[in-house]
Formats: sequence, C-alpha cells, structure tokens
Amino acid sequence: MAQFSINVRRIDPYKNFKFRVKWDGQVVAGVSKVSALKRTTEVVSHREGGDISTQRHSPGASKFEAITLERGITFDREFEKWANLVYSTEGDGAVSLANFRKDIYIEMLNLQGTVVRAYRVFRCWVSEYTAQPELDANANAIAFETIVLQNEGHERDESVVEVAET
Repeated sequence: MAQFSINVRRIDPYKNFKFRVKWDGQVVAGVSKVSALKRTTEVVSHREGGDISTQRHSPGASKFEAITLERGITFDREFEKWANLVYSTEGDGAVSLANFRKDIYIEMLNLQGTVVRAYRVFRCWVSEYTAQPELDANANAIAFETIVLQNEGHERDESVVEVAET
C-alpha cells in the first residue's frame, strides 16, 4: 500500500524543519522550535470480584502536555506581550482575564512550502516565559527566548489534504 495517496511515488516522510505557528490570524515571526503535541490518557485498573488475579484496564482522564515555542531574540515583542497578559508588575488587577487564552495553529510544510498537516491547539496560555537566556562571553550562539503554553487539547485540521507535488 502506498504511503501517499496522491504522490504515490513519494517514499520519504515529511521533514520536521519546515513549519509555522500562527495566533491572532498572523504567522509568528522567527519560531525555530516547537515541542511535540502529546496527549496522555490515564489507565484505570479494576477487577471484578469473581475474576482471577488479572486486572482489567479502562481509559481514564486525558491530559495534554505543555508546548514549548522557541525563537531567536529580535525586536518583535509577541512572546513578551502574550506572557504579560498573565503577569504584571502593577499587580493582579492589571492582568487580562479576558484575553490571556488563545487558540494557536501549527502548520507543517513540505519542501515546496505547501501545508501538509495542521493542528489547532485550544485555549493556550503562557505559563513560563524566558525573556533572555544565560549569557556567555565565551560562547558563539544565538540568544533564544521561549514560552511554555498550557493548553486544553489539539485537533487535526481535516481541511488540509494531500496535494500533487511537482
């Protein structure tokens, strides 16, 4: 059976280095790393009184791991602006209870830049913000800022379908 229904001669899976992240309808500049979208469902073990010593297992509550976004530091303030919606040096009265949650979109692209898979991540909010990394005068590296997003689940965008590659 072919791995691709439209591009039947394609044998290699998609690469993980072409992607983009969107929120508020805009592509977020410079995101270079996104952690995995991971769901875990707890296992509920039980047995009936007449059963032999073997337990049965049923699905329990599901949870979604936080997502980390990383990007090189520039003058764009989108990470900082969002992080500041849940914290203010002016006190709790200055935080935004109405706007601190956002849905985000993560799109994976093929080498031609066509979206081949996309996910909507629901009700995200910034639980950690790294404004500046450790600085080291002896290093030769990019300075990254990061945000960690708590979320309430993700869903694949079924409107993204395989298109013919040229």
